[in-house]
Amino acid sequence: MDELLARALETARLRGARYADVRLVESAEQNLALKNGQVEGLTQVESAGLGVRVLVGQGWGFAATRELWPEAVEAAAALAVELARASATVPGPAVDLGPPVASRGSYTTPLAIDPFGVSIDDKLALLLAADAAMARVRGAAVRHANLGCARERKFFANSEGADLEQTLYEAGAGLTALAMDGDDVQRRSYPSPYRQTGAAGWEYVLALDLPGQAERVADEAAQLLAADPCPEDWVTTVIIGGEQLALQVHESCGHPAELDRVFGAEAAYAGTSFLTPDKLGRYDYGSPVVNLTADAVRPTGLGTYGWDDEGVPAGSSPLVQAGRFVGYLMSRETAPRLGLTSNGCMRAAGWNRLPLIRMPNVSLEPGGWALADLIADTDSGLYLETNRSWSIDDKRHNFQFGTELGYEIKGGKLGRLLRDCTYTGITPEFWNSCDAVCNADHWRMWGTPNCGKGQPSQIIHTGHGAAPARFRRVRVGLYSED
Repeated sequence: MDELLARALETARLRGARYADVRLVESAEQNLALKNGQVEGLTQVESAGLGVRVLVGQGWGFAATRELWPEAVEAAAALAVELARASATVPGPAVDLGPPVASRGSYTTPLAIDPFGVSIDDKLALLLAADAAMARVRGAAVRHANLGCARERKFFANSEGADLEQTLYEAGAGLTALAMDGDDVQRRSYPSPYRQTGAAGWEYVLALDLPGQAERVADEAAQLLAADPCPEDWVTTVIIGGEQLALQVHESCGHPAELDRVFGAEAAYAGTSFLTPDKLGRYDYGSPVVNLTADAVRPTGLGTYGWDDEGVPAGSSPLVQAGRFVGYLMSRETAPRLGLTSNGCMRAAGWNRLPLIRMPNVSLEPGGWALADLIADTDSGLYLETNRSWSIDDKRHNFQFGTELGYEIKGGKLGRLLRDCTYTGITPEFWNSCDAVCNADHWRMWGTPNCGKGQPSQIIHTGHGAAPARFRRVRVGLYSED
């Protein structure tokens, strides 16, 4: 591996690159899914390749190859330089990468049980046990159970002296039950509507206890068919559960803080951002109880690693402190434009993709409330849990989210079950209406496994810590497929 990386860097140097980095990535992913007790899918995909990124003048070039021998690697590096030279003919701002990055070391995701060492039979038995528990509920018309694991081994080197090796693991699982009555379909999921995944081993899947949660999940789906619909066009207080709030953080906090998006580099595919540089350090993004952190170091976070894909060490930095907007997600190229240095947020979805600014773990820090006390302190409103749908505009400003279920709150107690609940808002108004966040006992690191960005598209996994929180004066309504 070292020889291939050295060949790429030397070729780039000899051909005129003023900076070069190279990533060699070996990845494996395994997925198993059941539908109504029958195996719906079993896949295992492996991939390996090398990507070279170079800077010539003010132009970037990138090329990749799956052929891991010296001549092919040299050809990829030469092509990257050729593309960078062509790119440099188009006028653009000067590229300043800030201080040199010469990181060295290795990192492996902490885990107790290698998920690839667990047999397919054992994995299937776990899913079948969960399915059998869901099947005991008569109203569960369609039952899904799934699990999966991934491993990515990365070697990184650059022309500034960096030399890194990382092995990153993921494992996760999930359940979904659908209940149907004519055209009405209600869904209940656990722990999330996607697969809940963490940077961990098989022990993470076992801790989810799918068989122990399955009957409750199916029963709640059946109950939703008979539940009252959410009141329409009502402005009220809402308490939002941790899983739903994690997605809220992802869409309305993480994405607008990506500095490449702020500078217009992500305008075509998924929009820009309302968090323009003039707001840094002087904008009230939320109320004083809102504290948001970007980090790549917390256990089980899908955005946890040793170094990003520019070799910048993992760390932790505030995005919002006591409601004030104070930080961005940055790269080596974007940070100097604000007089700052990168906080290590560059990642690529594979060996054949350029690294982009991506969320690591973007989290809402815990507050001081127990959930029971927070509900008791709320005279009237709704408790909303588990995402069903979402939409947000291209500046990450106006949004609507739907949840799988809601409960009416009356006199400080949870009341009737409600179905088809939605809530809408404007991002800064919404976060400024937050007056309480639950404590660390309720805080959990959630995973978002399907964050898309870039052209060509890159799907990457991000982490979001959250606990339930209360928001005042929120408009709620009734979900519709129309």
